Amino acid sequence: MTAAVATPILHVDMDAFYASVVTRDRPDLQDRPVIVGGGHRGVVLSASYQARAFGVRSGMPGAEARRRCPQAVTLAPDFHAFSTVSRAVMETFRRVTPLVEVVSLDEAFLDVRGSVRRLGPPDAIAEQLRSRIHDEQGITCSVGLAASLSVAKLASRRAKPDGVLVIPPEGVADYLHPLDVGELYGVGASTRAALRRLGLQTVGDVARMPLEVLQHHLGPSSGTHLMALAWGSDRREVVARNAAGFGLGEPDRSMGAQETFVRDSADRGFVLRQLLRLAARVCRRMRAAGKVGRTVAITVRYADFRTLNRSRTLFEPTDVTQEVYRIAVTLYDALGGHRDRLRLVGVRVEGLVARTGVHHQHLLGEPEHGWADADRAVDLAAERFGAAVVAPASLLRHDRGSRRPAAG
Repeated sequence: MTAAVATPILHVDMDAFYASVVTRDRPDLQDRPVIVGGGHRGVVLSASYQARAFGVRSGMPGAEARRRCPQAVTLAPDFHAFSTVSRAVMETFRRVTPLVEVVSLDEAFLDVRGSVRRLGPPDAIAEQLRSRIHDEQGITCSVGLAASLSVAKLASRRAKPDGVLVIPPEGVADYLHPLDVGELYGVGASTRAALRRLGLQTVGDVARMPLEVLQHHLGPSSGTHLMALAWGSDRREVVARNAAGFGLGEPDRSMGAQETFVRDSADRGFVLRQLLRLAARVCRRMRAAGKVGRTVAITVRYADFRTLNRSRTLFEPTDVTQEVYRIAVTLYDALGGHRDRLRLVGVRVEGLVARTGVHHQHLLGEPEHGWADADRAVDLAAERFGAAVVAPASLLRHDRGSRRPAAG
């Protein structure tokens, strides 16, 4: 590898993406702390850097965020704008290289080895991307460059906001080893705690530990992988992969939606109506995209913020609302504890494939026309008159104001 392409992996991460998008046309908010989401009982989706200076972070309950930064301006998320900007940014990346691995709506890995002859060295490409994204989308991004994905990810984090950081191969050890071991890409809280119990505080501590000791405590595969991370020698390649423009950057093999309730509820009937509403919303998106899925998953979050996820894989993929709803109810009932109050439920369908590539096998006794035809009729009516004009009768009988949308 020549010096010009010694750091061909770019990790590009938008700066405070959701906050940047909702304020880019609001010059009056450019220097003020801004919180996106977190209204009433929701959680913070994003915060501007001015708000982060007060300790506001994504995932924080809105009430806590407002307590820490009462002067912040709270704005509702605009998911359509987020998806639109994200798609435009990813297309900008693909004009540079076809090797774009989309991680979420606001970040991606790029392998630019094949682009240096046309566009110059990787650091020049990084500056071109930053300039183009700012000019075209009105937002900023940070770029990390390295010889591996894990080091590039760390570099972009240190480059924030609105910067570029190159970590050459010969400088990897000096950069990585003083860091807390929890900063390594892919090391979560449980692995960090396990390493701390072994007396390993920094990345350098891990690097100096005999490999067989790591393998003994973490397992052969995990120990080997962790040692490679500690030396920046992991060699996973960038894989061209998309993320769908639905919700908050869900992978293109799943679609989901969730609701945060205005008031915590242990009413099973109320919860089931929300599951039906969410199943209808998700399946409508799937049908519009020409997708069917095999795995139905639910998320429930209790009043004390405990969160549980459950899923079930079907014999055949589906996009039928009632089928997804039926499985969601089964998963919910299997949790038990229905006297516990909930604050949020979510429905997701995973393992999506193109509907045209799936042949449905009619089961014995199954009618040729049924819920699938009803769904198509609802889709036609919604397309012509709007999504709110047709809904299951059980939903029409209840106040639509009894819920509050959450990110999803």
